[in-house]
Amino acid sequence: MDRLPIDDSLPDLMRALDGAPAVVLEAPTGAGKTTRVPLALLGRPWAAGGRIVMLEPRRLAARAAARRMAEQSGETVGETVGYRVRFDTKVGPKTRIEVVTDGLFTRMIADDPSLDGIAAVVFDEFHERSLDADLGLALALEAQEALRPDLKLVVMSATLDGARVAELLGGAPVVRSEGRAFPVALRWAERRDEAPLEVRTARTVRQALADLGGDILVFLPGKTEIERTAALLADLPAAVVLHRLHGDLDLARQDQAIAPAPAGTRKIVLATNIAETSLTIEGVAVVIDSGLARASAFDPGTGMGRLVTGPVSQAAAEQRRGRAGRLGPGTCIRLWTEAEHRALLPHAPPEMLRADMAPVALDLALWGVADPAQLRLLDPPNAGAFAQGQGLLRDLGALDAANRITGHGRTLARLGAHPRLGHLMVAGRERGLGAMAARVAALIEGRDPVKRRPDARDCDLLLRLDALAGGGGGDIDRGGLRQIDQAARQWARRLGIDYRAADDRARLGVLVALAYPERVARRRSGGGGLYLMASGQGARLDPAEPLAGREWLAIASLDGSRRDGRAYLAAALDLAEVEDCFAASIEAEATVAFDEATGQVRARRRRRLGAIVVDDAVWPDPPRAAVTAALLAAIRVRGLDALDWSPAAASLRARVNFLHDLPDGAGTWPDWSDRALLDGLEDWLGPYLDGVTRLEALRRLDLHEVLAAGLDWALRQRLEAEAPGHLEVPSGNRHALDYGLGAAPVLAVKLQEMFGARETPTVARGQVAVVLHLLSPAGRPVQVTQDLVSFWARGYQDVRADLRGRYPKHPWPEDPLTALPTAKTKRHLPPGSG
Repeated sequence: MDRLPIDDSLPDLMRALDGAPAVVLEAPTGAGKTTRVPLALLGRPWAAGGRIVMLEPRRLAARAAARRMAEQSGETVGETVGYRVRFDTKVGPKTRIEVVTDGLFTRMIADDPSLDGIAAVVFDEFHERSLDADLGLALALEAQEALRPDLKLVVMSATLDGARVAELLGGAPVVRSEGRAFPVALRWAERRDEAPLEVRTARTVRQALADLGGDILVFLPGKTEIERTAALLADLPAAVVLHRLHGDLDLARQDQAIAPAPAGTRKIVLATNIAETSLTIEGVAVVIDSGLARASAFDPGTGMGRLVTGPVSQAAAEQRRGRAGRLGPGTCIRLWTEAEHRALLPHAPPEMLRADMAPVALDLALWGVADPAQLRLLDPPNAGAFAQGQGLLRDLGALDAANRITGHGRTLARLGAHPRLGHLMVAGRERGLGAMAARVAALIEGRDPVKRRPDARDCDLLLRLDALAGGGGGDIDRGGLRQIDQAARQWARRLGIDYRAADDRARLGVLVALAYPERVARRRSGGGGLYLMASGQGARLDPAEPLAGREWLAIASLDGSRRDGRAYLAAALDLAEVEDCFAASIEAEATVAFDEATGQVRARRRRRLGAIVVDDAVWPDPPRAAVTAALLAAIRVRGLDALDWSPAAASLRARVNFLHDLPDGAGTWPDWSDRALLDGLEDWLGPYLDGVTRLEALRRLDLHEVLAAGLDWALRQRLEAEAPGHLEVPSGNRHALDYGLGAAPVLAVKLQEMFGARETPTVARGQVAVVLHLLSPAGRPVQVTQDLVSFWARGYQDVRADLRGRYPKHPWPEDPLTALPTAKTKRHLPPGSG
């Protein structure tokens, strides 16, 4: 067995782990840690009879690591060394080392928190900071502390700051391996190239084939870019073999990509970031790096996940560069400039900070933890995203109101699918749609097998279901479809479902709605392919798509745009299905409100599914109290001027307010100020609004009678005595008192009618003198006074002198106190009285 750089550090690692419960191992790419460390651990006394579990972030890396360790042991996979990946397991009764993917480990520890029979857990490539690795380490630390103090933990990384991880592990020792660094020449783009990525990549591949020796590994962001680049390299010589390497390939083709090239040939591997770490691709001496990667991002504001293509970090770029120097000197060609490199992030943000939190929340609830702050996580999740994940789980019935896991939630956790898809399959099985539910879940989870063209978009999930059944034309990715079918069959086996059962295509939308209840959508008025989802977000389809003509949709996939996100996968629904699926979620509401446009109270009954109005109809017999309340609310907005205040009503209100405002009046008289009347509309006006729905009808109310009804008989008598509406003056006439102009009422009267009056009239039992507005014969004020005696003595003669020439027909006696009061001219008076 060839010696590897890590071999020199293994003694230090073993000694550290013999004396500590956890150790951090820092070793660069190519050091051999992935295959050497688990084998070395088997020989430790504390591992006797126990298994070593090693976590890998990817299925391909897990299978490759298990195969290489088995070869080093002179065995085949499934004997001493085995692996467990999704839908594929090779372990046997003698297996001591199990290589598992991160996600499977969280299932293992949830099912058996004590990790019975496991001596050590090794976290490989921890620098990738996958969500499942972070969570798995936190759960393993909990198990170690509470149940398994003898459990050993090893965290291995190529680029991560080991000191920070060591601190998380309680001050664990750090062992470093220098590794073996074959020189890798680095080439940069001289300038920014605006040509399409596949064009630049194919051009660089051809140049590398001509200038450099060895096999070539090309890093591209995703399957689409790989296929486009492969199409441009279709005319390569027969001695050059082109391979793809991405997660959607079947295992056999992945194995071919990493195997040595046949003798006499050169190999080109077009790969995603699946090839960054753990794997050794035989013969690679040249790396061509696009500098791009595609990663899942989650938007808590929309509740939607989406794949985002962006630049890699400096650490990832260094990992990729190292692939050219694993077996000997090599060359790395970067398709970006040195200046652009300096702007890259040092490390990619951990998945815990950008991923969908619903699976994490379910795993933690199964563990008995509702708050991730209770765990030792290197980076805790965003609180808002985590709360949103819990909210989804409550909607799916996986958590109760206190965020405790339910029986249904335990079923979903054991199934191992995303909670949405697990709920789809379990609920579909309950509805007799189990086989179709497994197929639909696999279609939603997998890469879309329909090859999209800019001029031909159709998001109908039914097309994919038909393709899975053997239909469809040349625009179908048959390889991807086989993977989807394989996954669907695996789900069906886990669920105990007969996969041969036929699809009930008419109920496809129901299954999608079960998984994405907040994405049930109704077409907006006006059409145009615009929809409103129950979440309140918008969605859009191309108006030419057949589904754009349907009233109701269930949307499984759309982009993360906050306004009218583009729907990529959807199925048709009808109202009856919405009613059936969401009977418990549809909320009835009744509205009784004043309509400004018509001046009338209108009552409607609506039912809502989230933000969607399911139906809206006139409410013919709303409660009278609700109608009254709406009218009163409209009056409050407009103020008391919205009512018809007759002179009698205005006078009554002013008289009562006058008495109320006296020093001793508040305890006796009601407050009829604007504020008080508006605040108390329900008490004094409400009883008179029975049957009234229009604001205009309020003007027919006799407000004098309405207000007077608020005064008992005794108060009415006192009101007439203390604040009379009229006063009789010396002429014998009765004139109205105006109580609305100030602190004292005003009496407007012709001056001649007050002849003979020796005192100013008063109200309120003599407390308040009336303000006299003494008028000329033409009705114009000539004097305002509250002291009539003083006016007769000092002001009258001046007024008499001014007015007797202007009004010679009216009496202007020298002595007003002995003159006959009158409202008439001289010719109507007895002789000698003027």
